[in-house]
Order: sequence, then structure tokens, then C-alpha cells
Amino acid sequence: MFSHDNPPGYEQMNSLPEIGEIGGQTFTGIGRIRISTADPQPGMVILFVSFIYNPDDKVFLEELVLKTRDFREIIMDYIGSFTVEDLQKREEENIKHELLRRFNAVLRLGQIETLFFSDFMIIG
Repeated sequence: MFSHDNPPGYEQMNSLPEIGEIGGQTFTGIGRIRISTADPQPGMVILFVSFIYNPDDKVFLEELVLKTRDFREIIMDYIGSFTVEDLQKREEENIKHELLRRFNAVLRLGQIETLFFSDFMIIG
């Protein structure tokens, strides 16, 4: 079993500016996702993704809510394409970057700047 109880970048995530300082709010609507890996006997990845958005942009928030199912599918398709070993070798920042790229590709009314993982556990 491989687990990131405190994944790389965890300290940065826990030292995020207060919401009032950056004029944003944390979007947690994607929720915790459990994903089977591509192994012959699949492992499991548990992932919770969040990001900061501007709560004053009601139209963009509505798009985020409407795209939540798409975000979950993007995560499941991308993470589920790897074996446990492949995921253990990948840098967490590279995974975040690719998911961010894919999220922003489906958005029309705004863009997400940074993804945060508060849970990222690989169980193999």
C-alpha cells in the first residue's frame, strides 16, 4: 500500500491565504472520489480535489456546478488509466497540472488556476 496522508505540497495547501485575502472561496463540489486503477487486479485511488474560485462570479460558479459530473469523469478517466506502479512514479504536481488542463478545456466562462488535493491515497 502506498499512501499520501500528507502529500507533497500539503504544507502549501494548509497555508493557503484566508478567503478574504485572495477574494476567493474553495470549491469542494467534486467531493471524494474512489477510482480503480488499470492493474489486472485493480488497486484503488482515493482523491479529493478542490480549487479556489471567485464567489462574486455567479455565472462561472453556475458553470462549475453544472460541470461537476464532467470533472468527476475527467478524474476517473485520467487516474483510472494508470497502474498503481505508474501512479507511484508520477509527481503529484504533474497529475494536478494534467487534470487542471483537462478541467479548463471543458470550461467556457472562466478558468481554474490551481488544483489542491486534500486526500490522495494510492492503495495497491
